[in-house]
Amino acid sequence: QVQLVESGGGLVQAGGSLGLSCTASRSIFNINTMGWYRQAPGKQRELVASLSSGGSTSYADSVKGRFTISRDIAKNTVYLQMNSLKPEDTAVYSCYARTIPTTYWGQGTQVTVSS
Repeated sequence: QVQLVESGGGLVQAGGSLGLSCTASRSIFNINTMGWYRQAPGKQRELVASLSSGGSTSYADSVKGRFTISRDIAKNTVYLQMNSLKPEDTAVYSCYARTIPTTYWGQGTQVTVSS
């Protein structure tokens, strides 16, 4: 099992930056994929960014060039650095860890971007 604890959400003005952290209860070294989804009220859940065990990254088109996913294996932590935030980035951001056969989820953290 993997427990995921997120931190770093909050309120920021448009154009600002926020960083999210997702710390796992065990080593993330051999977790297939970790990343972040987000869901805004009335909208479908969206995959924001992912990071494979080999270090490959993937981003939603809507955040490319603004968001960066990274990890610190020694700290069992994945990060999402969000720059140039827009009001449409407002959502609950949830960290996930995909193993075989189970995907684990964090509790979610609110990010609100004011215009």
